[in-house]
Amino acid sequence: MITVKDVEHVAKLARLELTEDEKELYTKQLGDVLKYVDQMNEIDTSNVKPMTQVIDFVNVMREDKVEYEHTKEELMANAPDEENGFFKVPKIN
Repeated sequence: MITVKDVEHVAKLARLELTEDEKELYTKQLGDVLKYVDQMNEIDTSNVKPMTQVIDFVNVMREDKVEYEHTKEELMANAPDEENGFFKVPKIN
């Protein structure tokens, strides 16, 4: 059973601020989802072959061809900031 504490924990992990009404709503909705999953777990699937697609599907891939190879100088000309020949990006905390 999902509790409000569980929803608060997930919201904290996702860095979401929820109102008390939202916490109650999501607690009920997540509980309903888990009840449905329990129902599906009761189904005997031992004779069902595992699959990744419901229908037969084949990716159509094109051949990769280099049409124009950019020089490092051309690419670095687009860099907003550069250091020692590399893109310089802000530090992420």
